[in-house]
Amino acid sequence: MPAGASRIYVSHLAGVAVFDPNGDHVGRVRDLVAMLRLAGRPPRVLGLVVEVVTRRRIFLPMTRVTGVESGQVITTGVVNMRRFEQRPTETLVLGELLDRTVRLVETGEDVTVLDVAMAQLPARREWEIDKVFVRRGRSGALRRRGETLTVDWSAVTGFSLEEHGQGAENLLATFERLRPADLANVLHHLSAKRRGEVAAALDDERLADVLEELPDDDQVEILGKLEEERAADVLEAMDPDDAADLLSELPERDKERLLALMRPREAADMRRLMSYEEGSAGGLMTTEPIVLRPDATVADALARVRNQDLTPALAAQVYVCRPPDETPTGRYLGTIHFQRLLRDPPFTLVGSAVDTDLRPLRPETPLTVVAGHLATYNLLAAPVVDEGGSLLGAVTVDDVLDHLLPTDWRERELHGGVPIPEVGDGR
Repeated sequence: MPAGASRIYVSHLAGVAVFDPNGDHVGRVRDLVAMLRLAGRPPRVLGLVVEVVTRRRIFLPMTRVTGVESGQVITTGVVNMRRFEQRPTETLVLGELLDRTVRLVETGEDVTVLDVAMAQLPARREWEIDKVFVRRGRSGALRRRGETLTVDWSAVTGFSLEEHGQGAENLLATFERLRPADLANVLHHLSAKRRGEVAAALDDERLADVLEELPDDDQVEILGKLEEERAADVLEAMDPDDAADLLSELPERDKERLLALMRPREAADMRRLMSYEEGSAGGLMTTEPIVLRPDATVADALARVRNQDLTPALAAQVYVCRPPDETPTGRYLGTIHFQRLLRDPPFTLVGSAVDTDLRPLRPETPLTVVAGHLATYNLLAAPVVDEGGSLLGAVTVDDVLDHLLPTDWRERELHGGVPIPEVGDGR
């Protein structure tokens, strides 16, 4: 497997060593975990099953894989040692997809799966299985080996959920089509038992997106039914301000246990956000805006803005600061709005194009002043800067609306919205 390869055949990963950033051996890859999807869409690779030195098998999310290089996998260094347990919607790639008989869509011919390949999506940390390496003719000791070929995932049939009639998986695949707010609508109307079952089967990032759209009571209930290690992972996947709000709803003992299980950097962000007064700019802000150094180019800024994981409000502008690049940053220099990025040549340095006309917000700025500031200057977001001139985060218009609307607005909205699929009440 060549270093830096854009596509990796999963059989090459079997038994590969896993290391942390310091070069310490973590374990070896024993399988990959994927989620099959409907309508021929390529499966999403959720993570790796890694056997650590104690022979325990753990789950390593792909979001914590920083490199898949020749003969090794590099992690962020933070590994959850909870024993791996396969969920109903998960498929083991090596154990369940290989040696499987599927059918070529074009010819209707049966072929045997020898391998599958995964590729990383551009500008994202997600991986998908997009290629299938197959052999013509059924497998078997008495049969001659047929021709082998590599085809797109959509060129074969026999993997998808609807073809195998898997009820729970089919239900969750239907949920996958919904926007997070619409799936929150569904979960809100389910019984507590069914709500817990669906939440347990969703992957961490999907569950994080949905939790952000649920009322506080539903958030606390769902988080409380998760194992503590997984609850910490889900909190890390949430937007920092939403995660901090949810943590604030928990008893002090539970809150501290979850913070102790989180990565130090993430836990520090949570504690910092919870230290600000509720309803202030500091309490409303996210700690993960787009931060660039002044010597970055407009092309660099546009590449960051294209990240589809960003909300429209966060992607509307970038913040130029002296290093360090993570909040709290070095000295805040100014903001560049998306329209300005589109007007300037790609090679332009962002340091020469910053807008310094508007004063940034202070963390203690009250909600009403923050709302007025965004409305007066027609902004989707605004920087929050401390007395020393460091950027602490950014307040977005969606978070301001969350706090300006009536406290029960989510419950009111969830009684309307999209129709609820026929899923039963879980009793």
